[in-house]
Amino acid sequence: MFKGSITALITPFDANGGVDAKAFQDFVAWQISEGSHGVVPVGTTGESPTLNHDEHKRVVELCIEVAKGKVPVLAGTGSNSTAEALEFTRHAQEAGADAALVVTPYYNKPTQEGLYQHFKALHDGCDLPIIIYNIPGRSIVDMSVDTMKRLAELPRIVGVKDATADLVRPLRTRVALGADFCQLSGEDATVTAFLAQGGVGCISVTSNVAPKMLSQLHVAWQKGDMETCFALRDKLLPLHDAMFVETSPGPVKWAAHLLGKCRPDMRLPMVQISDDSKNKVRDALVRVGLL
Repeated sequence: MFKGSITALITPFDANGGVDAKAFQDFVAWQISEGSHGVVPVGTTGESPTLNHDEHKRVVELCIEVAKGKVPVLAGTGSNSTAEALEFTRHAQEAGADAALVVTPYYNKPTQEGLYQHFKALHDGCDLPIIIYNIPGRSIVDMSVDTMKRLAELPRIVGVKDATADLVRPLRTRVALGADFCQLSGEDATVTAFLAQGGVGCISVTSNVAPKMLSQLHVAWQKGDMETCFALRDKLLPLHDAMFVETSPGPVKWAAHLLGKCRPDMRLPMVQISDDSKNKVRDALVRVGLL
């Protein structure tokens, strides 16, 4: 259903700290023109934890206004409150999103049964396809393959964004759930290995600043052009590393700022990256030919 390079979009802010609607829509349009195969508004990279509910919904709507009919929109709708996640998911459906990306509930550490019931409630409460976002490094819970298999029996639980960095996981998932379950990587640096183990794409941080190269990498993979795919893989590694030199989205927002796409500002408790990290990000952009 979804494949290729899908960008986990940043959320630009204006000088007063509000959402910069024009900068955001211009950024979405640029992503599409550069070849991105899909976009994700208000995910982790979009600073969803510090957006209020009205802002969250507005960013989804702004994205759909630009992207609808051109590339799929996978709206971030997760929360550690099932009722809140359902509210966001229903809104995304009404706004015209193509799917919901729903993170495993963070902080309250549900059991595997709790994870199952959370996603089942979202499934039963709307008609939107749902992508599970499994990121134990941030959520502190790791959905097991067995739990994912139970959920995949529900018709609108269609895939996973796997940010475990465990390259056995996509193979285990493919064997257990079959090739039709959409596996998207959440780790840029391991994307080609993930594809080889059963994945079909990546929800990418790096594609915020290198959308064309990431798109070309996935197209090359899909065509079986391994020479081009692996050359891009190697070329992009310094940039992948730089995007996580500090907690994301600090580095990628600074990189987008250097490319003239947005202000570098984030909302507390996130702050701009250090001067040393800024130099590393700039050096990586220069090294891959973006500056």
